[in-house]
Amino acid sequence: MKFILLVCTLLFLQACSSKEATPPLINEHKTSSEDKNEFADEFADEYENEEKNIIDPLSGYNSMMTSFNDAVIIYALNPVAEAYGYIIPEPLRIGVSNAIKNINFPVRFVNNILQGKFQNSSDELERFIINSTIGIAGLMDPAAKYKNIPAHREDFGQTLGYYGVDPGFHIVLPFLGPSNVRDSIGIIADGYVSPLINVKDIVGYKIPDNLAQTIGITTLYFINRTSLNLGEYESIKKDAIELYPFLRDIYEQKRVSEIDE
Repeated sequence: MKFILLVCTLLFLQACSSKEATPPLINEHKTSSEDKNEFADEFADEYENEEKNIIDPLSGYNSMMTSFNDAVIIYALNPVAEAYGYIIPEPLRIGVSNAIKNINFPVRFVNNILQGKFQNSSDELERFIINSTIGIAGLMDPAAKYKNIPAHREDFGQTLGYYGVDPGFHIVLPFLGPSNVRDSIGIIADGYVSPLINVKDIVGYKIPDNLAQTIGITTLYFINRTSLNLGEYESIKKDAIELYPFLRDIYEQKRVSEIDE
């Protein structure tokens, strides 16, 4: 049970740091209806080929869990995040988000090094020093605002993908959403590096003292992030004919894009 809870909290943090992806759109600027139909046919053929290449032995379970997660988001998470946003001023919520991202610097730093992206690692170290001091423990982001130093979000799942490790089959996790075998392994590895995940005090700089505190911090981060992005999930899923394959494909495409960056 503790192992399952640990995986859940790790996935919370990873989900919060990921970029959103949007599905491909048919070009609306075609002047000929014939060209539009031809393009649509080609797109459909390409999409079907992608569907065939996806490894999805758990499709039945994944579809059921996607429906469950959808209900949790709509009927539990969003109302809680909306109430939280009503109580906590937006500048403070932005500060909380900045601070937690700043604290989680070791994950980004280590994975950039593992991928040989030494300039990115240098940027992350400089960002951490500036934001932890001038930025008041990371509540503000002067490194980006005044020094134009970009963040370089990398995790161990991306590192494995960078070295050619296959993603394996798709998995939808309860409460947490899309993942795959490679990314799940990567999340466990990142947990040993992240200061926000307590793994039996293996590393001395862990902030939470136990698993309960880890879940509490992670839950706060997730609610805080959702409060800053209310309506985002609904906007993404509004074009879905079938929710599970739609979200699955968005996730897998997003991860390919992140690994290729």
